[in-house]
Amino acid sequence: MLKNRKTVYFCQECGYESSKWMGQCPACKAWNTFVEETVSAKKSSGAGSAAGKTGGRAEPLKLNDIRLSEDERILTKITELDRVLGGGIVPGSLVLVGGDPGIGKSTLLLQVCRNLALDGKSVLYISGEESARQIRMRADRIGEFNENLQILCETNLETVREVIERKKPDTVVVDSIQTMFHEEISSAPGSVSQVRESTNILMQIAKGLGVSIFIVGHVTKEGNVAGPRVLEHMVDTVLYFEGDRHASYRILRAVKNRFGSTNEIGVFEMRNTGLSEVKNPSEFMLNGKPNGTSGSIVACSMEGTRPILVEIQALVCQSNFGIPRRTAVGTDFNRVNLLMAVLEKKVGIHLASCDAYVNIAGGMKMTEPAIDLGISLAVVSSCKDIVIPDSVMAFGEVGLSGEVRAVSMAAQRVAEARKLGFDTVILPEVCRSSMGEQKGVKLVYVSWIQDAIRYIMNNPGKE
Repeated sequence: MLKNRKTVYFCQECGYESSKWMGQCPACKAWNTFVEETVSAKKSSGAGSAAGKTGGRAEPLKLNDIRLSEDERILTKITELDRVLGGGIVPGSLVLVGGDPGIGKSTLLLQVCRNLALDGKSVLYISGEESARQIRMRADRIGEFNENLQILCETNLETVREVIERKKPDTVVVDSIQTMFHEEISSAPGSVSQVRESTNILMQIAKGLGVSIFIVGHVTKEGNVAGPRVLEHMVDTVLYFEGDRHASYRILRAVKNRFGSTNEIGVFEMRNTGLSEVKNPSEFMLNGKPNGTSGSIVACSMEGTRPILVEIQALVCQSNFGIPRRTAVGTDFNRVNLLMAVLEKKVGIHLASCDAYVNIAGGMKMTEPAIDLGISLAVVSSCKDIVIPDSVMAFGEVGLSGEVRAVSMAAQRVAEARKLGFDTVILPEVCRSSMGEQKGVKLVYVSWIQDAIRYIMNNPGKE
């Protein structure tokens, strides 16, 4: 038995295999990522192509001979999820869903299984972490299920393969990939080799049988899916569930999608009956916004094709330390420092001796440069104790010279502001030509950050 085993080292980042330990991976250049594992010297049955298993000869196909049907995608009946997936589930696709523990990954996928089962699709839910009774308890909170959903509590991948090939379901959910193991690989479940081999086998099943497979992946403390980085390269779509597990909202974001855009997000609210869709994220994020306070303004960021209005809060006060404190929550810390340097140099507002705290209310993480103008105005509002009217919304990128630069989809941002009752929008002058006529909202075009600051100082709100 010992002769059939060997010790190898795997890189946890990219899956690179080496016969000896190395401090730096020669493939991905990451440091201290090699782990030791004992594997079987026998070739795994999961490797190899489908043609090689059947003894047939692989033949290429002409691209023009491949036909796509009109009903190529399967709708999950969860609009936010369908939006992130690019319009629905593609048959034969392999989707990885990652997120923090307790964020709602299993709940979301169980809701997907319920909708697909009620729509007449056969669904197989494979659990390696929970018992059938635990799954049933969660299912009772979500709603009623029919006989099209079947549960399999199993971690042996060969048994899972046999059941899928025998039942031939339309959709399979594997929760989670870190619990699956292959008998011919001697390392423990969740190791680099086990995760890589398990994903490879599931990928062959999905492509060979045309089964849509969702796999749940645990994440590390850095927020990345645990296991080799090659796992994300093998799957078709990578979805991340974001948000504070103690808060009610959840954000589903696609970081890789071979069948759609990676800019779309889905917003959910966690309730006792499961995850509920948030149809209007802007209204949800602005809920509870205080009226008549300084250091607060509403800005607009585009997530894919969807404009989302968020409240930007800033608090500026004199520092009691030799080095002022700067904190940014929900946006890039370095970007906030850059904007404060622009205000110091180009506008003449002295912030070098002040503590500054910037927060995107609601817990959203926004990195689009279009919120630069909102951050700058919020900082000025707090520093000068000027109340910005509650009916004002601002967007625009701020350059190092203090100029307000153009952003994309300006008309959609203004339309979203008008829909939520804002009557004044501060936006870049260079967007004037693309705006056209906008009724019911006043457009204030600015070319420099000084112009926007002058406007809010001449038109303050009421406390």
